[in-house]
Amino acid sequence: MIEEGTVSVPVAGQHLRGTLLAPEKLIPGFLFVHGWGGKQDDDLDCAEEIARLGCLCFTFDLRGHAGSDLQQDQVTRGDGLQDVLAAYDFLASHPLVDRSAIGVVGVSYGGYLSTLLTTERPVQWLALRVPALYPDRDWDTPKALLDKKKVRAYRNRFHTARRDAALGACDKFEGDVLIVESEFDIHVPHTAIASYMGAFQRANSLSHRVIRGADHAMRAPEYRKIYKTLLLHWVEEMVRTARRSNRQGDHGRHVAPGVAKVLDPAVFGPPE
Repeated sequence: MIEEGTVSVPVAGQHLRGTLLAPEKLIPGFLFVHGWGGKQDDDLDCAEEIARLGCLCFTFDLRGHAGSDLQQDQVTRGDGLQDVLAAYDFLASHPLVDRSAIGVVGVSYGGYLSTLLTTERPVQWLALRVPALYPDRDWDTPKALLDKKKVRAYRNRFHTARRDAALGACDKFEGDVLIVESEFDIHVPHTAIASYMGAFQRANSLSHRVIRGADHAMRAPEYRKIYKTLLLHWVEEMVRTARRSNRQGDHGRHVAPGVAKVLDPAVFGPPE
């Protein structure tokens, strides 16, 4: 919380009375987990903006990506989860980070790993853009060697938390959630998104947004701008609400709007 102190400033033989307000000693931390075939550079733009909100952000490259020594066709989902756990622990160990106020932003495969992370580490805020879904079987098979047809068929069926590890993690999650869906996503169809949404039964709040016209990768700049604006507004709301609750000593649950909204670039417009 904000620390206040009364001060006296000498001037011309007299004193000015004032109040000095210092920022919080501990600040929220946000971990970014990129998608399969991606790299941390994909997250830097959003991370920089969130850092300007007074948060400490950490981006990193999963093994098998960017300059990693491990080949991509050798990396298993277990390896990916270990990477995310190590990255989380690094962020949480920073002396400025409030360990009770850590958020995770995951994209596609990174979103999938982020949900599994929540069963191993405390996470307050979870933002998932086009989160991928995989069968639990073949966990130790390198991710690149999974049967793509089986994965596609799995995502095209609705699943519950009882028989899916990622959805089971979602069912136990009690923090705040943002899910961003692409309207024309051929890799993560709406059924997969619906499975995720149905699993968050204990979440403090659940916000779902659909970006009209966007594909899975959101290659067009206008879609990425919309996503960045959505994410920044959501993070800002979450962080400000948490800070306000801390100041007021209010530990009640915050309920954010959970109604899905379809955002059309022509209507929503590019961010200023």
